[in-house]
Amino acid sequence: MMKKYRKMLSNWQAAPIQTLMRLIETQSKETLVNWAVNYAEVNFLPIYAKQFPEDQRPQFALEYARMWLRKEVKLPEAKQLILACHAAASEAENAPAAQAAARAIGQAASSIHSATHSLGLALYGGVAAAYDHLGMGAPWAEHEALDLKECEKMLSALQAVAARPPLPAA
Repeated sequence: MMKKYRKMLSNWQAAPIQTLMRLIETQSKETLVNWAVNYAEVNFLPIYAKQFPEDQRPQFALEYARMWLRKEVKLPEAKQLILACHAAASEAENAPAAQAAARAIGQAASSIHSATHSLGLALYGGVAAAYDHLGMGAPWAEHEALDLKECEKMLSALQAVAARPPLPAA
């Protein structure tokens, strides 16, 4: 039997998570979907594809999220592909980095339904990056440290595209 690994970051009090949550609250769904989908595609899709190069479900979830943004598909159609991505994550039980990557991708794509799902990008994506980079033998403290560094990169990426609040009237 395979050792059970943590599936997501559970340190909600960590500074990058707190800052990310506050910034997410101030952004439009469109901004959050674009940020989450783009980040997931560049950073987490390759982690999944290393283990499952033939499985296109995570890629399709991202594509349909973009199509939904462009109003080319309705939510139920996109949701089918997002659910398929979640299924891919469930099926990747023996590949923890790929599983976390698929979960991050699924959450990024799910942000079309509810913008708060974009936080799942950080909670699962950081774990995917840490497991991918350190392997599965490193202690959780090392994984968590790398995970939080990845969350800082996600925060920087969102800050780069975030709408700035209007300045108060003088």
